[in-house]
Amino acid sequence: MDLSVSYLGLKLKSPVVVGSSSLTASVENLKKIEASGAGAVVLKSIFEEEIYNEYSSILEKEKDAEFPDVRFLDYYDYKIKQDNIKKYFELIKEAKAALTIPVIASINCVSSWEWSFFAKKLEEAGADALEVNLFTLPSDFSKECSSVEEAHLNAIKKIKSAIKIPVSVKLSYHFADLAAFVKRMSENVDGVVLFNRFFHPDFDIDEFKVVPSNVLSHSSDLAISLRWMSIMAGRVSSDLIASTGVHDGASVVKEILAGATAVQTVSALYKNGISSVETMLNDVKAWMEKHGFEKLDDFRGKMSQQNSPNPAEYERVQFMRYFESKKYELD
Repeated sequence: MDLSVSYLGLKLKSPVVVGSSSLTASVENLKKIEASGAGAVVLKSIFEEEIYNEYSSILEKEKDAEFPDVRFLDYYDYKIKQDNIKKYFELIKEAKAALTIPVIASINCVSSWEWSFFAKKLEEAGADALEVNLFTLPSDFSKECSSVEEAHLNAIKKIKSAIKIPVSVKLSYHFADLAAFVKRMSENVDGVVLFNRFFHPDFDIDEFKVVPSNVLSHSSDLAISLRWMSIMAGRVSSDLIASTGVHDGASVVKEILAGATAVQTVSALYKNGISSVETMLNDVKAWMEKHGFEKLDDFRGKMSQQNSPNPAEYERVQFMRYFESKKYELD
């Protein structure tokens, strides 16, 4: 039974990619991930914000020092950046030496002029591909959605023009015209990841602090990527990879039925251990055997919107049937 896929032009032995997280920040874990059957790994992101927060902290301390002239702190900006890149550079090199599966680097930046700089460095380190985590919370009242979309597209174009390795972009679903935007983005990258997961705030009402909420995804979160995967499959110019809510073999099967090239998983590994990748793949194999499929292409996109005879009507009927049954239950 063949579970191999081609993603970003890379040969993967399985469709399960372990996404960027602290789990992919050490070579020891990366070896376990490969042994569990993962097709590729996305290394923990290098965050531009973390670098500049560190610099800002030093700058703030020096402002209170005996000498108020802080122009010499430009050195710290350079040094901090170089130190962080060096650590990430070493992680990529060590991962490439220890693994046989593709190693995908990841960057998460906030200023457009830094994208190409980071991308070049990660390519030089030997990464097989680059995943760019793009997101700006649409909370700026002065910006129109078109300007936000153009900023994202311009950043990607700069990266693609600066490096030769494949590039994927991890997007949010917070766009006014999501389908059109994903299609435009797909014309400029090798892969689109649907979707990234964000920090969700909650309030500590006794300490009056903002605290994290729902750090890990749930299996119910699959619904968002599943819907948009089925809508976009067959209608874009790049590979599509599903992310958020992939917790078991059934999730993998559903996303591939919707049209996904592959899937990303993280939270399932935090909850059930790295070996859960093997369990997922065994469940996929069992399902394929049950239904007589030899390879993933035999059923990829089988339930996408493009392959549905009348998807809009089908969804309305299912919606009506569901609430019709609930009506009798309530009675």
